[in-house]
Amino acid sequence: MVSEKEGKHPVVDAVTDNDHGTTVLEPTLVDHLTDLRKQLIKSAVTFIAFFILVFSTINIWFPAVTRGHELIVLGPLEVVTFYMSLSLALSFGLSLPFLCHYLWQFAKPGLLEKESRFIGLYSPVMLLLFVAGLAFGYFVVNPLSYSFLVSIGSMNFTVMVSAQEYAKFLLMTTMPIGLLFELPIVAMFLAAIDILTAGTLKKVRKWSYIALAIISALITPPDFVSQLIVLIPMILLYEASILIVVHMEKKKNDQVPC
Repeated sequence: MVSEKEGKHPVVDAVTDNDHGTTVLEPTLVDHLTDLRKQLIKSAVTFIAFFILVFSTINIWFPAVTRGHELIVLGPLEVVTFYMSLSLALSFGLSLPFLCHYLWQFAKPGLLEKESRFIGLYSPVMLLLFVAGLAFGYFVVNPLSYSFLVSIGSMNFTVMVSAQEYAKFLLMTTMPIGLLFELPIVAMFLAAIDILTAGTLKKVRKWSYIALAIISALITPPDFVSQLIVLIPMILLYEASILIVVHMEKKKNDQVPC
């Protein structure tokens, strides 16, 4: 490995390709930092653009978020906090595909061919699973758990939900579930790079169920209904992950010459 330095240009490592006899220039630390800065700027600009769009149209999507619930504010600043928290969450969700693409552009040169091929093929699936998790939380977990908790409280109390608490409850019942729905993709990635096997998933199935139950209890409101609603699809996704890994191993074994 030879290092060359000319004038004010950064040091570039020259590596000889033994297969073709050509010299390939490897990017230096300065090149990596420059590329990282470029992708961070693009990510920030994208996120800010979506935030401006979401915040400026707040009166359009606000009824869909509140679902007609009567909310109260306990101070003038709480209105700002409510609008900002929801706008930031929506902006993050809308800009997520672009952020993942920018991250992919930065990390691609340093990935192995197997890892690069996997992420390139299944990135759209990752997005669809995340959106499916958000939809499941918004249309199923959130309304059921909200109605259940409010009905319990109304037995002995006058229930008055503040806008800030409602925003926290809404985010708690959507965003973490979207991340949990990525379980099959994580299993496929680990199996693709030969870290995880179907036998391992089957062996730790009982402990995994316990871990999923704990995670469901941590990311959902403290009621049994919400935790059960989240736990059931998580178990189904875990079983689906086992079937997917089994299929991948069978396909890999079929490709191996006898």
